[in-house]
Amino acid sequence: MVKFSKELEAQLIPEWKEAFVNYWQLKKQVKKIKLARKPKPPQQVANSINTSSEFGFSIFDPIRSYFSSARSSSSTTAEIIKVRYPSLVRRKMMAGSDHEVYQTDLVHLFSEEDEVKAFFEKLDGELNKVNQFYMAKEKEFMQRGDILNKQLDILMDLKRILSENRRRVKSSSNNSSVSGGVFSRSWSSSPRSSDFSETPKSEQSETEEVIAALEKNGVSFVNSNTRTKMKKGGSGGNNNNNKPKMALRVDIPATTPTRTITAVTSMLWEDLINNPKKDHINRKKIQCAEKMIRSAFVELYRGLGLLKTYSSLNMVAFTKILKKFDKVANQQASPSYLREVKKSHFISSDKAVRLMDEVECIFTKHFANNDRKKTMKFLRPQQQKESHMVTFFVGLFTGCFVSLFSVYAILAHLSGIFSPTTGRSYVETVYPVFSVFALLSLHLFMYGCNLFMWKATRINHNFIFEFQPSNSLKYRDSFLICTTFMTSVVGAMVIHLLLRAAGFSPSQVDAIPGVLILIFIALLICPFDILYRPTRYYFLRIMRNIACSPLYKVLLVDIFMADQLTSQIPLLRHMESTACYFIAGTFKTHRYETCNSGKLYRDLVYLISFLPYYWRAMQCLRRYIEESDVNQLANMGKYVSAMLAAGARLTYAKKENHLWFAIVLVTSAFATIYQLYWDFVKDWGLLNPKSKNKWLRDDLILKNKSIYYMSIGLNVVLRVAWVETVMGFRFKMVESRMLDFFLASLEVIRRGHWNFYRLENEHVSNVGKCKAVKPVTVPFRDADSD
Repeated sequence: MVKFSKELEAQLIPEWKEAFVNYWQLKKQVKKIKLARKPKPPQQVANSINTSSEFGFSIFDPIRSYFSSARSSSSTTAEIIKVRYPSLVRRKMMAGSDHEVYQTDLVHLFSEEDEVKAFFEKLDGELNKVNQFYMAKEKEFMQRGDILNKQLDILMDLKRILSENRRRVKSSSNNSSVSGGVFSRSWSSSPRSSDFSETPKSEQSETEEVIAALEKNGVSFVNSNTRTKMKKGGSGGNNNNNKPKMALRVDIPATTPTRTITAVTSMLWEDLINNPKKDHINRKKIQCAEKMIRSAFVELYRGLGLLKTYSSLNMVAFTKILKKFDKVANQQASPSYLREVKKSHFISSDKAVRLMDEVECIFTKHFANNDRKKTMKFLRPQQQKESHMVTFFVGLFTGCFVSLFSVYAILAHLSGIFSPTTGRSYVETVYPVFSVFALLSLHLFMYGCNLFMWKATRINHNFIFEFQPSNSLKYRDSFLICTTFMTSVVGAMVIHLLLRAAGFSPSQVDAIPGVLILIFIALLICPFDILYRPTRYYFLRIMRNIACSPLYKVLLVDIFMADQLTSQIPLLRHMESTACYFIAGTFKTHRYETCNSGKLYRDLVYLISFLPYYWRAMQCLRRYIEESDVNQLANMGKYVSAMLAAGARLTYAKKENHLWFAIVLVTSAFATIYQLYWDFVKDWGLLNPKSKNKWLRDDLILKNKSIYYMSIGLNVVLRVAWVETVMGFRFKMVESRMLDFFLASLEVIRRGHWNFYRLENEHVSNVGKCKAVKPVTVPFRDADSD
């Protein structure tokens, strides 16, 4: 049977952990009471009597001796005396607040009076903490529900008016040739400010209809010209020519390139012409607003479900700990105390449950076409059950990979493909393709290790990355993909060597890596719902967002993936040489110099080395524009310095002179120090001199502090691997390629190691803010809210 403490730790909401009952601390208090109730040895009792006689007597000594004799007699006769507490808990108002707090009154004296008092003081504090947190969250969700109801009312009115006007236009066009019934009320096309504009006189009645519909939902309207004059200190003047303008904005986030470009052009238009650019309301805007409101309702329902879980788990925790107290102290305090707990707000209030029912009804009616199954699919997505078959295949493919790799090592040694004389063609042609798959598989393996550690340490990576729990990869899935890749790749390498040894034409044999790449691309874009299609397509969307930076809205998962790409520059360069090798047809002639000495190839090396850093810099720029956070500019400077260092090292490889050596040394050292500072201070949140954990941070997920110090040292060592490029070591072709692959593998390992602490810091930040529900934006808001 699983202990409740472990069950509570497994089920509690990680971001709200500090707000839960501190069950473990209360258990320690119960143990202290248990130790205090143990009978003392005769010698210790005599010493205590002598000590008390030295310092005088207490007026409570007769009472204590009476209860002590009663306890001793009960122990000899095997009788258990259970004391019932009358009026154990009292409620009173907190000073300066309208919240009730609970306080326990102890009406009996025992030798362990201090321990019992400390236990109930701690218990009262936990009850008050739970109650106040629940009330705060309940109030927050109720306010969010009211806002969403108003948003939904506005949306329904706009949809109704738009539909009526379309029917009116259609009927008028069929009956007459007059075209004056077009719904031409304008909204600003800017995603950040969309205002209703002035309308022609022929549409005045329609404008009044819209105003009446929206004013019903609390939307304010102002005369912008009059307000401007009043702000300037002038009188209202003649306002007959001023038409009313709503103080209403429609915020459609600039999440796509089209919306981003529209937002920028609208901002420039407003700045240059000083007149908002007008655009007609259309169905697309209504659909975007509807999606935003639907997502907000889903997130509200999720938050209410978490609040319900919070209430039930804390109630069970109070019940369990009071039962433990009754058992240890031979008292019956739990019935009286639990009666008060059940009367407290976090148990007695049914506002959250009623709001959940209301959200279900609203969602079913407006977003699911009265289909309750569809509603539950959105509001309560089912998580995939972990299959033992996945574990079985991970073990199977791991064994196959080890066996095939052993065969490959033996065949490579016998055929001498890595010898200085015959190995160059193999290293220049086949090695880059297999290196791509090897580095990719290693990265997947490290990501699987990250998923395993995040799950073990209760880091909610699905919430941080905004993954759907039903579609997100588990660590077993990541290991399965990794082992499948490596088994396939090593199997292809073995077949390649066997065909070479059998005397097949090199042009035919060297086509095997190209076929392997085509199979991989076909599986990646396969439209059928097999082989993790939601994950594959989500990965492609993230790569599209990164490649089009800064046009797409930047999410944390985009930042995370772009950071992975900065550690896979060798993989991208291998992909470049592989594409050149097969597209140029050099695998038929084995003239691999074509892809090494051409000017276009040399220029592409710079471009590919810069691209990942450029994408991250553009993401930082986009976030700075949206958030006005100066830290984003500083972060962009880190990637710009990395681009300069990478360019200097590439140039030094071609022009080995003292000038470029000094440039490489300065730029690389500066970029490395910059990166290390950002890793430790910003990304990991460490090196805090005021922390209670020396040079770490206050909140640590891992209990062993030495792991953090070792991780800091390991990250420093792996960050300075670039020193090898300027040390002047001379290697042959084969050894040089092997060394490059080894250093690239170390960088992938460093990135996987970095990933854990990066997400740990993000999780600690969420816990500090009690952030378990995503903040959502609403499409309709008052213009004065800016």
